[in-house]
Amino acid sequence: MTKSAELRQKDVAGLKTEVKELQKAHFGLRMQKATQQLTNTATLRSTRRSIARAKTILAETIVKQGAKK
Repeated sequence: MTKSAELRQKDVAGLKTEVKELQKAHFGLRMQKATQQLTNTATLRSTRRSIARAKTILAETIVKQGAKK
C-alpha cells in the first residue's frame, strides 16, 4: 500500500505506471477470489482504495501542470 506523500513525489508517468500496477494486482486478487484461493478479502478493498488514491493524485498533478503553463 502506497502512501499519498510517496505518490505526490512521482511525476505523471510514474503515477500512470503505479495505477496500472495496482489495477493488475486488483485483477489478480479478483481472480483469486473467484477461484476461492483468496484468504484475506480485505486486500480487495485496500487495493481498490489505493487505485482511487493514485488516480486522484494523478488528476491533481495534471491540473497543477496545466495551471503552470
